Amino acid sequence: MTLRIGSTAPDFTAETTQGRIKFHDWIGDSWCILFSHPKDFTPVCTTELGYMAGLKPEFDKRNTKIIGLSVDPVDDHKRWVQDIKDVTGHLPDYPMIGDDKLEVAKLYDMLPEEAGDSARGRTPADNQTVRTVYVIGPDKRIKAMLCYPMSTGRNFDEVMRLLDSVQLTARHKVSTPVNWRPGEDVIIAGSVSDDEAKKIYPGGWKAPKPYIRIAPQPRT
Repeated sequence: MTLRIGSTAPDFTAETTQGRIKFHDWIGDSWCILFSHPKDFTPVCTTELGYMAGLKPEFDKRNTKIIGLSVDPVDDHKRWVQDIKDVTGHLPDYPMIGDDKLEVAKLYDMLPEEAGDSARGRTPADNQTVRTVYVIGPDKRIKAMLCYPMSTGRNFDEVMRLLDSVQLTARHKVSTPVNWRPGEDVIIAGSVSDDEAKKIYPGGWKAPKPYIRIAPQPRT
């Protein structure tokens, strides 16, 4: 199954460090960040999981649940979390999916069908493509995807910025320009006529080109 922006995030039932979940039911009316890892007790992923634990209050403010996935059993995850706390100072208090049969990794097209059905004996290099971040909306559709190599730690501050943009553009008919940060100017969507835009932005907008209309970020 090939996943793209706009695809429905595949549903699944799995064991996690916080019990058994049915993914879509677990998301509920929230947004979700699903981020995956090739194997437990790997150095880059250890730093990432701890950093995400530190950011969790910010995701909570944004009505966003975070959940990790690693190609190993849940019991290994539970042992790994203490290492994560020792290294980063943060103990992951969000669920981590056990994927020792590779089912979720295959479902999300991160591993091919011929990868087998067991994590046993597999190395991080065997699972190196299990390094994707998915931003999923309350409608259970994929809003964004980011893929990283094993050698490069992910920038979760950028994931937060991306989430802010995706949530804003879901509420308003706007886009966000390069390097946008919350509170900065936005671009009025092309689907909004000038007459409609005048009602939304009575103070007007800047138009360096006819197809670019720059206006203050909507407040709500």
